Amino acid sequence: MDPGAYCREIETYLCRRNEGHLIRIVGPAFERVRGWAEVGVPLQVVVRGIDRKLERYRAAGQTRRPLRIEYCEADVLDVFDEWRRAVGVTLIPDRPANEAGSAAPAHQADRPVRRRVSLPAHIDRVLTRATNQLALREAAPGIHAALEQVIADLDLLRHDARSARGEARAVLVERLATIDQALIVAARTAAGSLLEGIQDAARAELAPFKTRMAEAPFARALTACTDRLLLERFRLPTVRFDQ
Repeated sequence: MDPGAYCREIETYLCRRNEGHLIRIVGPAFERVRGWAEVGVPLQVVVRGIDRKLERYRAAGQTRRPLRIEYCEADVLDVFDEWRRAVGVTLIPDRPANEAGSAAPAHQADRPVRRRVSLPAHIDRVLTRATNQLALREAAPGIHAALEQVIADLDLLRHDARSARGEARAVLVERLATIDQALIVAARTAAGSLLEGIQDAARAELAPFKTRMAEAPFARALTACTDRLLLERFRLPTVRFDQ
């Protein structure tokens, strides 16, 4: 996407989240956002980074002033790292040097520190999300049945997860990956004709990386990205446990 159009999309979203307050992305802020575009940060990743920052911003009572995009950078880059790990992208496009002659840093010192989630806590979170989704209108036929199966499977693992160590823990983690894959298969089936559009969205997210990836890794990344978008579309939890 053209950096100007990329910037305008982000500006529009930020305006909406700031309840109509328009904060122009110009000058140094524009250069920062253009840098995201140049290294291939997908728009949806920026959106999730803005949302994550805004949650903390509001929780701290900082609602009198509109949120500026500069304050979202650490969260945007954090979500970008998570996205790259999830889809298997290890390389990023080269970013041109800045005016000082060096590439802009990919990470910032003020990036929020996130505590690692324990295996039992992860299972509890997945159960909570799955149970909450069952209370809502079914996103597509078959989704509720898939969530009920996830809950039943995790209920059997929940107790053992608290004391599992070594090989026993590894077996539980592998079991979570199997449950996660079954949920994704159910989501793909439920998506039906929507799947093609979701795959197109995944291709768009991965477009900046395609020329730097071999065919097989790109195919794997496309599948992983499609699966992630499917889960988001149906508001489904990620069951696998990333250590």
